[in-house]
Amino acid sequence: MKQILKPLTYIAAAIYFLVDAVFMAVARPISRWIGRHLQLKRLRGWIRSLSPYCSLALFSVPVIILEPVKPVAAYLAATGQIVMGAVTFLVGELLKLVLVERLFHLTRDKLMRIPAFAWAYGKYSEVKAWLQATDAWRAIRALSRAARDTLVRARARLVGGFSSLVTSRD
Repeated sequence: MKQILKPLTYIAAAIYFLVDAVFMAVARPISRWIGRHLQLKRLRGWIRSLSPYCSLALFSVPVIILEPVKPVAAYLAATGQIVMGAVTFLVGELLKLVLVERLFHLTRDKLMRIPAFAWAYGKYSEVKAWLQATDAWRAIRALSRAARDTLVRARARLVGGFSSLVTSRD
């Protein structure tokens, strides 16, 4: 039984980390933008003043609050509201990741003082590095870059076409 479950566990873990990496690719820029544009100095100061274990407790709050969004999204999809379920899932997951990313950015040094957290983060980093070193990861990254470049070119053509349309009417 272990021989059957072990590969399935690796596949499930790889899929989970891949989905997480895709969401983080979207969440990190949003998180950085929030960090640059929302100057919540008092809140940021309070968060930075917390002890390591209080930081860990705060770090888990967005996960605890927003994790129930997944079953709600599954229920919506199961009842035929597939678009609403997908939107609920995407918004909930992005919001959770953005909040976790911001909190991690503010409390990373303190969290790393907790031995179990530092160990788990180290293992997470190892698995992430292994996944990013695979051929499958590189192929997906190349496809995503090509898709992004295509979207940028299409947007530039659209904006250029709109600009010439506006200037020709003047």
